[in-house]
Amino acid sequence: MKILITGIAGFIGSHVAEYLHNLDHEVVGIDNFSDYYPVTLKKKNSEALRAKGIEVIEADLRETSAIHKLPENIEYIFHFAAQPGIAATSTFEDYLTNNVIATQNLLTYALQQEHLKLFVNIGTSSIYGLNATFAETVVPKPASHYGVTKLAAEQLVLCSSRLNQLKACSLRLYSVYGSRERPDKLFTKLLDCGLNDKTFPLFEGSLSHLRSFTHVSDIVKGITSVIGKEEVCNGEIFNIGTEAEYTTQQGVDAVEKLLNTTIKFNQLPPRSGDQQRTKANIDKARELLNYNPTVTLEEGVAEQLAWFREL
Repeated sequence: MKILITGIAGFIGSHVAEYLHNLDHEVVGIDNFSDYYPVTLKKKNSEALRAKGIEVIEADLRETSAIHKLPENIEYIFHFAAQPGIAATSTFEDYLTNNVIATQNLLTYALQQEHLKLFVNIGTSSIYGLNATFAETVVPKPASHYGVTKLAAEQLVLCSSRLNQLKACSLRLYSVYGSRERPDKLFTKLLDCGLNDKTFPLFEGSLSHLRSFTHVSDIVKGITSVIGKEEVCNGEIFNIGTEAEYTTQQGVDAVEKLLNTTIKFNQLPPRSGDQQRTKANIDKARELLNYNPTVTLEEGVAEQLAWFREL
């Protein structure tokens, strides 16, 4: 099968690309190599992909000309490309153009693909709002520019499905961690601080936040489980994550135990839009996609530590 992955040089996109390539699919990807975090890391990911024979196109989907660089006869699209997180350095325009405009441009391309079987939008639990513990039928209440624009992108994709223009679904991911995690994310930052005697920037109240920390390998299995289930998935939203729930403090404890160290904190004011609780309700994904995450927090953090040491 010929598969297009947007944001292919990123954390999750690169893992999905490798997984599908190893299943003998023809994988091609696009990435704009944004400087939101060090481009060298994404270049490292893309070099590893290219070494396996996976084509990586450098282009920006915010520009309409980018779609002319994409291949024809695509059968599946996995759309990861987005402006992530809730960093103060990201403007509303960054979220709007990367998450909404880029998605609309990609849809224009998708509608030209006669062999397209399914457009898979990669959403986020941030769509639910400050508490993400619900089934997919609940009314979303996003509390950040990130969540708002990811909801808009999701609805653009599902709108095309409702109009019978193409088959599409959206997957809302929960607190993904593991090798290649972005340096601004929790576990990479904790490992860096623990190994290199740095101080961790701790937002007030965040140690008690609850998260469905989900290892990237379990996320990849959930994402790729839609393949071959086009009729079942069309027009649907699925939560993809673990039902296990941990506090941020438990995440810190897991890293400190592995490193046999104590991490130092720099207390910061609360961060606006930060989710207080995420707990993946995966009843629907379990029933329709046979999704069953299995990696424990201890196993996942150990895998990420091995990657970080090598990096």
